[in-house]
Amino acid sequence: MLQATTLKFLKNLGKNNNKEWFDAHKPDYQDAKADYETLVQQLIDGLSRQDAEVSGLQVKDCTFRIYKDVRFSKDKTPYKTNMGAAFSPGGRKSVRPGYYFHLEPGGNSFAGGGLWMPEAPVLKKVRQEIDYNFPEFQQIISNKDFIKYFGKIDGEALKTAPQGYQPDNPAIAYLKLKSFTVWHSMSDDACTQPALVREVLKVFAVMQPFLKFLDRAVND
Repeated sequence: MLQATTLKFLKNLGKNNNKEWFDAHKPDYQDAKADYETLVQQLIDGLSRQDAEVSGLQVKDCTFRIYKDVRFSKDKTPYKTNMGAAFSPGGRKSVRPGYYFHLEPGGNSFAGGGLWMPEAPVLKKVRQEIDYNFPEFQQIISNKDFIKYFGKIDGEALKTAPQGYQPDNPAIAYLKLKSFTVWHSMSDDACTQPALVREVLKVFAVMQPFLKFLDRAVND
């Protein structure tokens, strides 16, 4: 579970997103960071038992910095108002599909994962895998637990069929996608309950066949 003070810090940061306030509340940030990293280690430990591919990850390999890169952004506030961690072979910088946990107050937290905006050669491989093995892919995403936790695949899509595919292809709705991600929303209250790690790992377990399908495509 996470401490309520961690969510409170992020909420207050959202109202005071400037260096002066952040520096004055640096001890609160350090406490929140340590709390989140403890959770990340617990998720690594549990996930390693479910998926050997991610065993051996270190917390620092998975967590994202709270400091924003504002060079190319219209929003010049210096800090993220969330904490995130990605779990995939090679850590957060990996190009392979992975699991993700996002903490953000106001009911914006979620457990999810997948493959977000892959480069063109990787996207081509994923589309080919879906086209060649659509019955298998369809079975994965129509599983009752998959639908219960995720509903459907989320991702920006092309308006027309991608090059090399016909509009009447049975898999066309998925072949148009440019990202292949799923997510399960979690309330602020759920994030501060003792069952949090167990619940997130359950979400990850339901997601695993989906990730393995994508990973097979990427590593082909």
